[in-house]
Amino acid sequence: MNVDVLLFRNFETLDAFGPVEILGSVPGFSVRCVSPNGGMVVSVQGVRVWTEPLGTGSEPEVLLVPGGMGTRALVGDPAYLAGLKDVAERSAHVLTVCTGSALLAATGLLDGLRATSNKRAFDWVVSVNPSVRWVSCARWVVDGKFYTSSGVSAGMDMALGFLEDRLGRAEAEAAARRIEYVRNADRDEDPFAR
Repeated sequence: MNVDVLLFRNFETLDAFGPVEILGSVPGFSVRCVSPNGGMVVSVQGVRVWTEPLGTGSEPEVLLVPGGMGTRALVGDPAYLAGLKDVAERSAHVLTVCTGSALLAATGLLDGLRATSNKRAFDWVVSVNPSVRWVSCARWVVDGKFYTSSGVSAGMDMALGFLEDRLGRAEAEAAARRIEYVRNADRDEDPFAR
């Protein structure tokens, strides 16, 4: 599977690279970082990542959208949202971490669907698009081709859940063991929602 990680200025580093660590370890998965124009993108923690221009190369089968402080400005950027909507519609699977779900919600693609987000930013995310059926207590949510996860580290559990759905439990457990990660395999168990 081709996996495109859509980065933007002030993305949250673990939102992107937690799932990348997991998905990139699976034979047959090819991961690349993209942004609308390509070039250098800097995370909120100051990590500099070189990206390829969105829409070049192979069509992504999986689109991963992290969250982070940069989402606050982008939910009001029509050009960015149009590009995101286009690539999300063409992707077989779309995974968001944290406030990445706010970006996807702002495109209208989550209207009427179940989704979740970071509990510390939950009220803001809901305000971006109240037409989404926001789930306040979930580690991650699956609705059709859309996977949305709670805050930051939840993206790793979601990525493992995605692997389990695609390749089976044994592959997900093997991926967790490779990185010595204690997995939360229950998407409804969300200790941070209490």
